[in-house]
Amino acid sequence: MRFSFILSETWNGLRRNMSMVVSVILVTFVSLLFVGAAALLQMQISGMKDYWYDRVQVAIFLCPPDSEAPTCATGEATAEQKQQIETALEGADLSPYVEDVIFEDKAMAYKLFQEQFAGTSLEGSIPQDQMQESYRVKLADAEQYEIINEYFSATPGVEEVVDQNQLLDQLFSVMNVMTAIAIGIAAIMLLCAVLLIATTIRLSAFSRRRETGIMRLVGASNMFIQLPFVLEGVIAAAIGSLMAALGLAVIVHFGITGWLQSQLASFDLVSVADVALIAPFLVLVGVLMAGLSSLVTLRRYMKV
Repeated sequence: MRFSFILSETWNGLRRNMSMVVSVILVTFVSLLFVGAAALLQMQISGMKDYWYDRVQVAIFLCPPDSEAPTCATGEATAEQKQQIETALEGADLSPYVEDVIFEDKAMAYKLFQEQFAGTSLEGSIPQDQMQESYRVKLADAEQYEIINEYFSATPGVEEVVDQNQLLDQLFSVMNVMTAIAIGIAAIMLLCAVLLIATTIRLSAFSRRRETGIMRLVGASNMFIQLPFVLEGVIAAAIGSLMAALGLAVIVHFGITGWLQSQLASFDLVSVADVALIAPFLVLVGVLMAGLSSLVTLRRYMKV
C-alpha cells in the first residue's frame, strides 16, 4: 500500500512538471553523451597504443631520384650505398640497439600501401615506381632512436630517418586533447543537469507543500515524504542516461563501424560492443547524480 502510494506520488510529480522533466532528460542525455564519447575515445587510444607501439619501427628512407636532401646529391640511392647501410646496421656499433632489420623495396612498399588503403580513395593513387625504398629497423629499446638518427642522418643515400613513435605520439596527443575537450563539455553539462534537477525538485516540493505538510502531521517519516521527489529525478536521469547509451550505439554503428571502418580498414575501431561495456556506467552516473542532488536539495530546502 505504501509502495503504491509512493509510485502514485512519483507519477503525479512527473506529470505536473513534465516540461522540467523533459529538460532534465535532455540535459542528462547530452552531458552523458559527451561522457560516453570521451570514454570511447580513451578506449580507442588505448587499443591503438597496444597495437601500434609493439609494431612501430625506425624508418630509414633512401634517396628517391628527385630528392633535394644534401645526402641525395648523387640522385637515387645506389646498390653500393644500400650495402654500406646494411653493413652499418649489422655492425658492432649498432647491433646492440637493433633487434631486427627489414629492407622494403618498391614492390613491397607498393603491396603494403595497397593492403593498408584497400577499399579507399587512396588505393592505387601512387604507382609502384614512385614508392620509396626504406629500411625498417625495430629497436631493442624504442628510446634509442637518436642513436640511429645521428648515425644515418648524414649518410649518403639516406634522405631521412623517421621515428614512427614520434608520429604516433603526435596523433595520440591530438586525440587526448579531443578527450579533454569532451570531458570539459561533459563536466559543464553535468553541472547544468545537477542544477536543473535541484530546481525541478524544489519546484515539485513547493507545489506539493500542503500534501507534505499533512503527511508530516500524521507522522510520516522523512524518507517516506522525500522518496517520491527523489524518484522523480532518478527516473528522468535514468531515461536520459539510456538515451545517451542508445545515441552512442547508433553513432558508433552507423558512423564508425558502418562508414569510418571502411575508410580505415587497417585500424580496429571501437564498436557497439564497447558501447555496451560503458552503458551501465553511464546509467549509474546518471542515477547517482540525480539521487544525490535530489537528496541534498530536499535536505536543504524542504523542512521535514
